[in-house]
Amino acid sequence: MSNRLDQLFQVSASRSSFRLEVIGGITTFMAMSYIIAVQPAMLQNAGMDFGAVMVATCLSSCLATLIMAFWANYPIGIAPAMGHNAYFTFAVVLASQGRISWQVALAGVFVAGMIFALISRWGVRERIIEVIPPSLQHAIAVGIGLLITVIGLEWSGIVVPSSATYVQLGRLSSPPVLLSIGGVLLIAVLMAREFKGAILIGMLVMCAVAALTGLIRFQGIVAMPPSIEPTFLKLDLAGVLSPGMIEVVFVFLLLALFDTVGTLVGVATEAGLMVDGKLPRARQAFLADALGTAAGALLGTSTVTSYIESATGVSSGARTGLASLVTALLFLAALFFHPLVSAIGGGISWQQTVAGRTESLHLYPVAAPALIIVGSLMVKSVSRILWTDLTEAVPAFLTLIIMPLTFSITDGIAFGFIAHAALKAASGKGREVHWGMYLLAAVLLARYIWLS
Repeated sequence: MSNRLDQLFQVSASRSSFRLEVIGGITTFMAMSYIIAVQPAMLQNAGMDFGAVMVATCLSSCLATLIMAFWANYPIGIAPAMGHNAYFTFAVVLASQGRISWQVALAGVFVAGMIFALISRWGVRERIIEVIPPSLQHAIAVGIGLLITVIGLEWSGIVVPSSATYVQLGRLSSPPVLLSIGGVLLIAVLMAREFKGAILIGMLVMCAVAALTGLIRFQGIVAMPPSIEPTFLKLDLAGVLSPGMIEVVFVFLLLALFDTVGTLVGVATEAGLMVDGKLPRARQAFLADALGTAAGALLGTSTVTSYIESATGVSSGARTGLASLVTALLFLAALFFHPLVSAIGGGISWQQTVAGRTESLHLYPVAAPALIIVGSLMVKSVSRILWTDLTEAVPAFLTLIIMPLTFSITDGIAFGFIAHAALKAASGKGREVHWGMYLLAAVLLARYIWLS
């Protein structure tokens, strides 16, 4: 058995060992497993069934990671992406005010996944990425990070609605807020001390504290998986032709491209897998993401993509797909921890009085710290923006600031693209812009004119 695995994954040839691969696979799972609780909590806001989304998350993560293991042979875990789930829930379903259901949004994810698979196979992916300037690519990552952080602050109760200023500081002495602040501090300390699976450990500790203090109702740890029937094959493909869905599919596709490229290059560089600046078997790795996304939509979850947290497994010694096989099997085992996941991501109803005004809030004090921490990690890309060139800086700033203020990744991208093309042309630097960028900017500008 060991000889077959060694030949299949080329463990010895990669100067690794079975022990290092297993440890690396477990480490990667611990680092990214917070999504098992956060994903259903996020999509529940779009009207989807918590338990079904949890099952879809585990199954799609397992399937996509297995494809990565056996086809690409890379130690990279795949799961529903943070940022994509926020876009799915808040910018597509909730922002449409009933025009776009979660079933239609799932169909958009499926179509984007299939397009991703086609362009990965035909090599179009590289050309699309070349159209978008690096500063805007980094700004999109930062904007999504800020949006995720805002959601985490609202989920925790640290930030609450305000009739005068739209948002204001919540009641910091309330139990949910104190629990969330404690979770953020604990996770940050664990990460600073380089603990493996810091986010998962932090959520588990805060879950225990919340259960002991009566803030949440603890219903056990292990049980049979819930039914996936509420979301399985419920996507509405006909709805993709409805108004506004073309741009939604475009954004799903764009985000998948950026996330996958950045993650694969980052993890592969860390593992020493790059050859002459290129990633061998890149096509197979991209297809693992694309097929995982399509399968995830069929099961009932938003876009799946390669996780940068896989770098933790690589740092533990993982070098081959054997580590991904271990990660995939652990996602499968996670199906039986629904009671624990519900306690972490189920949320609580809470009344909070701030400035004489009482608000009824639905908070997620155990899961919120994960969003705040992940958001802070994504914002680090701000240092890669070319701030010394105003024709790069202003569009990038508009991109990253519009996203959290409007809860719309689409509008952030649109403002950035339009501003970039306009500023470059007006300042005599028009030749620096790819013709495809002008085309995208014109289409997005036309969209605003049409909407108005």
